[in-house]
Amino acid sequence: MKKSLQTVIYTAVTAPFFIFGNLTTKDNQSISFYHYQGGHKQVVIIAPGFYNSKDAILLQELKDKLKDDYDVFMFDFRGHGQSSGVFYWTSKEELDLQTVLDYVRKKYSKIGLIAFSLGAATSINLLAKQDAVNSLIAISAPSEFSKIDYKFWNLDFKGDLMYTFGEEGRVGRGVRPGPFWLDKAKPIDSVAKVKCPILYIHGDKDWVIGYQHSQQLYAKTKSKKEIIIVKNGSHAEYLFKDESGLKTIDSIKSWLKMTLKDGGEK
Repeated sequence: MKKSLQTVIYTAVTAPFFIFGNLTTKDNQSISFYHYQGGHKQVVIIAPGFYNSKDAILLQELKDKLKDDYDVFMFDFRGHGQSSGVFYWTSKEELDLQTVLDYVRKKYSKIGLIAFSLGAATSINLLAKQDAVNSLIAISAPSEFSKIDYKFWNLDFKGDLMYTFGEEGRVGRGVRPGPFWLDKAKPIDSVAKVKCPILYIHGDKDWVIGYQHSQQLYAKTKSKKEIIIVKNGSHAEYLFKDESGLKTIDSIKSWLKMTLKDGGEK
């Protein structure tokens, strides 16, 4: 079945609970999505980070912990998963998120956005230009692409390497990289313009993007804000698989409840 919103193609599975399909961006890229519908007035969008897709096990588990309270919308940035094209390292990915927001905001009274790593960078840069969501959770967000740490020597062998290359860790992973030298907006220059509440979550053992990035973004944020530095926490969705994972998800739920429920803060 086809429906027009810059060409949306979708299929309903056990309707109305699960819809999957593709949205087309202004530069003609196909963005693959899953839309989990439970009849809620609020929706949470999950925006993956680099090398990750909506099929990643840890992101699917996050969705499962949210869907009883919210509808959930998951998608792949270009160059990832089932979306088309190559990844532009945040230079063009705002077009992907913009297309998702155009689709979602016509359907819900409140929108939350959980964004990881470079997905969080893209989210901050776009939300500086428009007040499009009611709540943002930025997990392992970089303050600036050129300052990403990538301290591979700090990798935890058991927690990071074994999981990444194990059967579960490989699901939904991969990227088709494009040019990395194009100009990129800097979240540290954008974040003061974001109007919605922002919760920053960062592991103090993040070997890709040091937790200082979130601290710097937090300091520049002018909207309602909170920051959680997870002790012994790793990078992005890996925060959900260690011993503190359940506590981190509880913090996410509390933030969403405060900022999305009717009467919550904007």
